[in-house]
Amino acid sequence: MAATKDPRPCSIADALALVGEKYSLLVLREVCLGNGRFDQLVRNIGAPRDILAARLKRLVEAGILTKRLYSERPQRFEYRATAAGLELEPVLMSLKEWGDRHLRKDGDRPMVIEHICGNELVPVVTCSACGEEVRHEDLTAHPQTPGWTVSGPAAA
Repeated sequence: MAATKDPRPCSIADALALVGEKYSLLVLREVCLGNGRFDQLVRNIGAPRDILAARLKRLVEAGILTKRLYSERPQRFEYRATAAGLELEPVLMSLKEWGDRHLRKDGDRPMVIEHICGNELVPVVTCSACGEEVRHEDLTAHPQTPGWTVSGPAAA
């Protein structure tokens, strides 16, 4: 089957086009941990400086981070998450939990996140309407883009 000229319209693809670039989510991880200065980001992420600078610029332009001057001479900036950036934090926590569960076979976890209640955070996705935990078998997709079905583009 040939690839379609126009892939499925998808908010996941749109989000990944922005935050799926190498190092972008790691930048957000560090900023959410309070490490928003360029040298901290370089050290904690291990990204080349030029690539890190490009990711930071893109995340600021997209409204995920803000850039704030903290030193005049030399000019130095720190980055902070915007409201939109903070909305991605549960995604980071879910990725962390998945990685701990499926990639850390020895049970050794590099970091534990504590919730305000004092317990370790184990993120769970729940339905905002009924409060039930989201499970694959309970979901039904309803494509909203004209010409698309769950299985792909409608027959022409």
